Amino acid sequence: MLNRLFVPILVLAASTALAQMPASPYAGQQNRAIKALSAEDIRDLAEGRGMGLAKAAELNGYPGPLHVLELANELRLTAAQRSTTEALYQRMQSDAKRLGEAILQAEQNLDRQFSERRIDPASLQAATASVAALTGELRAVHLAAHLEQNALLKIGRAHV
Repeated sequence: MLNRLFVPILVLAASTALAQMPASPYAGQQNRAIKALSAEDIRDLAEGRGMGLAKAAELNGYPGPLHVLELANELRLTAAQRSTTEALYQRMQSDAKRLGEAILQAEQNLDRQFSERRIDPASLQAATASVAALTGELRAVHLAAHLEQNALLKIGRAHV
């Protein structure tokens, strides 16, 4: 008799406690294609966008090729500078898209290992190291473009 009374009370207490817990900050995100990435993150990676990865350059006066192309007239770029900047931008975009796709695959792999409940410490280490390495490469691609763009503009100013 006591067990029949105790179990429902325990269930009621547990459900009341759960109902009073604050909502998870991740509520709704469990339905994402890659749970750790928003739809915007996925789009940005696939399209080779900068996503703030080059802030160290931008905020220290090293402009990126896209911004230079947007201001080409105001900067009075020569035809050679414009052409070189366009080539730099295309190369950066190509590399960034390639790496973005690789990051998406690595994130998807990590997500899948968790969802399939087959992750262990070794596979966790390998998967996160892969994501980190690829993200580092992507950041370097964007920063290198800013560095190269800055050198191009300095060379152009020396000849003006």
